[in-house]
Amino acid sequence: MTFPVSIALVHHPVLDRGGGTVTTAITNLDLHDMSRSARSYGLQDLFVVHPVAAQRMLAARIQEHWVTGSGRKRIPDRALALELIRIVPDLADAFAALGGDRAGVEVWTTAASSRGGEPTTYGVGRDRLARRDRPVLLVFGTGWGLAPQVVADADVRLEPIHARVETGYNHLSVRAACAITLDRLLG
Repeated sequence: MTFPVSIALVHHPVLDRGGGTVTTAITNLDLHDMSRSARSYGLQDLFVVHPVAAQRMLAARIQEHWVTGSGRKRIPDRALALELIRIVPDLADAFAALGGDRAGVEVWTTAASSRGGEPTTYGVGRDRLARRDRPVLLVFGTGWGLAPQVVADADVRLEPIHARVETGYNHLSVRAACAITLDRLLG
């Protein structure tokens, strides 16, 4: 049996610039680019995690426009990507959609730092994906990254993404971090 790999775009709980826990807004570009990356690398789902009903409705309207609305007629390839989106209020609902509870899903995080433990290299991650015995959910945070409790709950914490040469700047968009991570793990 092959177990699926999915991604989650988490809007809460995430950090703000000062390290406080906040809820961020859904961004149209994140939905488009991350679903296109997910489709390109053969993932099963893109879970958009947001606790606010109005924000989930916004995501659903964007998805509907491209999957069943006029956007599908103009750019059919976009529909193939955005149909992977699953909109949920929290990570527990993503776990349930993958067939169970938290224990039934292997949770991986990517973060600017490896808060809470020794990071896993992408090479080790590739090998681990090849031998997975349950669904894998790669969790990406918006804002200034995932809240510590999400990182601490992860089974795997992938090493930070950074330039080979220190530039003094490392704040990639979640879209870029997702694409880089998927290419390093599944490319």
